Amino acid sequence: MLLALKYRPATLDDIVGQEALLGPEAPLRKLIEADALPHLFLYGPPGCGKTTLARVIASTLQRPFYELNGTTLKVEALRKIFKEYTHALQKPLIFIDEVHRLSKNQQEVLLPYMESYTALIIGASTENPYYSMTAAIRSRSHLFALKSIESNTMAKQLERIIAKEGFLLNEDAKTFLVSSSDGDLRAMLNLLESASLIGSPVTLKTLKSIRPHAIQAGSSEADSHYDLTSAMIKSIRGSDIDAAIYYLARLISGGEPPEFLARRLAILASEDIGNANPHALTLAASTLTIVKHIGYPEARIPLAQLAVYLASSPKSNSAYEAINAAQKAIADSEIYPVPEHLKTGSDTYLYPHNYGGWVAQSYLEKNSVFYHSKGSGFEKNLDAWLEKIKEGTI
Repeated sequence: MLLALKYRPATLDDIVGQEALLGPEAPLRKLIEADALPHLFLYGPPGCGKTTLARVIASTLQRPFYELNGTTLKVEALRKIFKEYTHALQKPLIFIDEVHRLSKNQQEVLLPYMESYTALIIGASTENPYYSMTAAIRSRSHLFALKSIESNTMAKQLERIIAKEGFLLNEDAKTFLVSSSDGDLRAMLNLLESASLIGSPVTLKTLKSIRPHAIQAGSSEADSHYDLTSAMIKSIRGSDIDAAIYYLARLISGGEPPEFLARRLAILASEDIGNANPHALTLAASTLTIVKHIGYPEARIPLAQLAVYLASSPKSNSAYEAINAAQKAIADSEIYPVPEHLKTGSDTYLYPHNYGGWVAQSYLEKNSVFYHSKGSGFEKNLDAWLEKIKEGTI
């Protein structure tokens, strides 16, 4: 699509929607302008500007630019690039899209060159790549998250490009271009270009004939995909079945992918219901599996079944709050060494099965308490079991 290429940003100031990273006082911008960039990974939704940012960085730093993809990357191709610049004063920037797909072997090939800064490595993905990167790679790089471009920013860009290109559009068409593109500037321009080739003025009917539903996410109406999803989750959390089903239907009607809905419901099953009804997570996992195979229109049925079940279940966020509390403690530098008797090969560890199932011993250097049961639903059973375990009566 030529329009998206024509208006691809060429400088840091041209990039829109990422002020937190690239504003005048933003950390990433300062690192770029000081030519002090570490290796870094960018992640965010499609069309938010990851590849563009990598290209702009290469241009700003005047570095040779190599664009690779983690799905097709060949180790020999990497080694060839590195060899070419071994003794060069100017080091290249190697951009690897879909970086989360790199195998451990491919990452190990990168490692010594990252260590010696033979090249500046920038990876990008729509998924958080840190979960797939080795600890050695993570320790030598930074992670920056890019956000979907906000609707008002999308609208401003659309107006600017319409004025420059002389396109004719009514307000309904402009609204649909922005709302149906879900923060993906490239997708918006591609749709605009295709519609303009069909006829002028560009109408809502023409746009919908090309893209009947919003991309990636659900509603092209006044209520955003995010608001509808939030309303569905909060209705289930509040045990309102009818409201939950209504918002689910709105999302389905807006073209929301069934996998996305199932993922959101699976998160809720653990975060908001948890051990108050552990079967909720099992049903959510089954729903996630089945909707991948059957798709719409039938996928709406297991999704509705799951929504009703979750709304009807007792609620507890005890596990959710516990992991948050533990992570906060770690972030606050509460790092405790593993007690000697818990280490591999210890002779002083007391094996609970030798003591009827439980024996008093310390498992954490500091007696921190992260978990607080709400006593909801099945949690009462777990609380009773734990008490009996420690009493030696179970």
